[in-house]
Amino acid sequence: MDRLEEIREKISQCDDRIIEELIIRMNCMKDLIEYKKQTGMQFIQPEQDKEQENVLKNKVKDQEFEDEILHIFKYIMKNSRKVQTKSLLDYNIFLIGFMGAGKSTVADGLEEMLEMERIEMDTLIAEKQGMSIPQIFEEYGEAFFRDLESNLLIELQKKSQAIVSCGGGIVMRPENAEHMKKHGRVVLLSASPKTIFERVKDSKERPILNDNMNVAFIEELMEKRREKYLATADIIVETDGKNVVEICEEIISRLVVLDRN
Repeated sequence: MDRLEEIREKISQCDDRIIEELIIRMNCMKDLIEYKKQTGMQFIQPEQDKEQENVLKNKVKDQEFEDEILHIFKYIMKNSRKVQTKSLLDYNIFLIGFMGAGKSTVADGLEEMLEMERIEMDTLIAEKQGMSIPQIFEEYGEAFFRDLESNLLIELQKKSQAIVSCGGGIVMRPENAEHMKKHGRVVLLSASPKTIFERVKDSKERPILNDNMNVAFIEELMEKRREKYLATADIIVETDGKNVVEICEEIISRLVVLDRN
């Protein structure tokens, strides 16, 4: 065997050992999830993740390939979270609630925590139609837009383990609840009318509110939709006075409890 082939063989043997150890590590992650389920431990532990990251940094400190190894471990950790999520939440998570309730922001947080695909329904509809949501409302009307929402929900039934941020009026059609529940859990994010107003008052992308941007109108519209929101939701999470991490942790923990019962 010449020198080149000898080096390649050593690399191949290293790859074999890495694969074996990664399989062992991923199975350990599955065992960890089962332990957390049995003991009721919090599933997402940012402090533990940070501590583990610091331990890794200390282990490779001053090594020749320090940056490269840390870069590799970044993806190992990312995929470990995917393994945990597969064992934990094997369905889509639909975020519903009035405009400005925090659906997009919370979807971002859940995407990072769970390593799940994130889908913004309004954005996807706008991309498919080649026009903004206000333009769709103006040119074709609200009924046409609601048809687009319902059709997209049917398409999303083919997805698995996606975080779907829905439009504020998604609950206006009863069949939409059925579409979401076929392969998912529905999380209602709630906020006070005053909080909603503060979050959306400078937005020009809210066609229903554009000529009625005030707390009284928001409160009236929220009340009209309240029963439909409550009837559709599997869990309800208040967002007032909470940061994104707190909201995401509450969603995850409550979904786990719901699945356990």
